[in-house]
Amino acid sequence: MAQKITLSIPDMLHEKLTEWRSSFNFSKMFQEALTDAIQKKEELQKRFSEELEMPDIVKRLRQEKQDWDHTFWRAGKKEGIKWARSAHYQDLLYVLHCEDTYKVLNCDEYKSYFQEIYKANGLGNYTSQQGIDHEKQFIDGWFDGVTSFWNDVRHQL
Repeated sequence: MAQKITLSIPDMLHEKLTEWRSSFNFSKMFQEALTDAIQKKEELQKRFSEELEMPDIVKRLRQEKQDWDHTFWRAGKKEGIKWARSAHYQDLLYVLHCEDTYKVLNCDEYKSYFQEIYKANGLGNYTSQQGIDHEKQFIDGWFDGVTSFWNDVRHQL
């Protein structure tokens, strides 16, 4: 049997909820998010109560790292597609043919853009002097997104 609960949300979120009500199953979204959050808490409690061997710990951490990296890759791909959809033709060609993909990050024309998406995606929270795995995954995803978009449209030009 399903139980009803009441949630409080900020006015701005309520406006968006009202606007998109017909496009989403908010009940299902909340259930999935809550289930995921509870599962993570239960797994954490279970880890604290177990005596795990080092290979088990390494296996778990390796999986968590893969999940973490993939999350950043997906976010990067989404941003790359978004950028490509509004990019000028010459900018697309520059990015697609750049031999050192990471050179684009420091190019004067794109530097402020990348600073903004780094901030928006929380990449600045973990950066150091050398690139970190999730940062690399994000940028790889970004370039994959740009390339994917280009492959979809280039034959139509």
